[in-house]
Amino acid sequence: MRRRFVVIFAIFAAAALLFAACGDDDTTSASDDGGDAMTIPDGPTITIGAQDFGESAILAQVYGQALEAAGYPVAQQALGGYRDLVFSSFESGDITFTAEYAASALEFLNGQAGEASGDIGATAAALSTQLASRQLVALDAAAAVDSNSFVVTPETAEALGLSAVSDLTDDLRLGGPPDCPDNASCIPGLISVYGLDLSANFTPLDGGGPLTVTALQEGEIDVAILFSTDGIIADKGWVVLDDDKGLINADNIIPVTTDAVIAAYGDAFVTLVNKISAALDTAALTELNRQFGIELLDADAVAKTWLTDNGFL
Repeated sequence: MRRRFVVIFAIFAAAALLFAACGDDDTTSASDDGGDAMTIPDGPTITIGAQDFGESAILAQVYGQALEAAGYPVAQQALGGYRDLVFSSFESGDITFTAEYAASALEFLNGQAGEASGDIGATAAALSTQLASRQLVALDAAAAVDSNSFVVTPETAEALGLSAVSDLTDDLRLGGPPDCPDNASCIPGLISVYGLDLSANFTPLDGGGPLTVTALQEGEIDVAILFSTDGIIADKGWVVLDDDKGLINADNIIPVTTDAVIAAYGDAFVTLVNKISAALDTAALTELNRQFGIELLDADAVAKTWLTDNGFL
């Protein structure tokens, strides 16, 4: 009888433990430092919107895989190529998270009012004001910036001692998009901000495309206007000149999510997203784009390697 009582007690004890484990709907995941597990509260699926270009797909995977590894429910949603689709998808509830670009998002939402600047703090603050009325929140901006940039070959940089835009001189040959003579962030901005007039030696080419790349590579121009995270920059070892006087608006990568996601997941979620952003700089994003665009690796594989190397997986 004693033996039977012990067996029955053991069965009930095991059942009680199983019931307790199943009775808690919270999700448990490993902590960032490998210590005690962190419990993820119940909340909505974090649906990450990605536009139809490589960098957006990479960023969606970077944030998405890290969040999923931490125990958050994550889904990916492909969008079209225009910013209006991003914000209409937030409004409809089709997405609840995306990696945006601070200055461009701000100017889209404010109707091109000219509030964006090269100061990421001021630009992000103005963006947060615009987002608040839409029940959206901007988290910390990454150091990574994807904007127009002035690029030279390492040979030119070394020969002329170039590291910043202020090092340029009027006799250098500039190549870039055809609207450069009228674009406030191009020749007019170089004149007003840097006192540098390259208009006499400007060659109209394309908007950061193959014509500009070829012209720089073949020595037809000295300075090219390219997107700062273009994979070709890392592939060729070209030099992005520091915009040391803040001509170019601060198009830092900046995660945007909903009030509902923040309310559900709180400080732990915000801290994790901010840690990812803090680890992501322009050089790292350029390398991810190189792997995607030059090596033709998939966005999810590129993101996984970076996350692993940086301790998020």
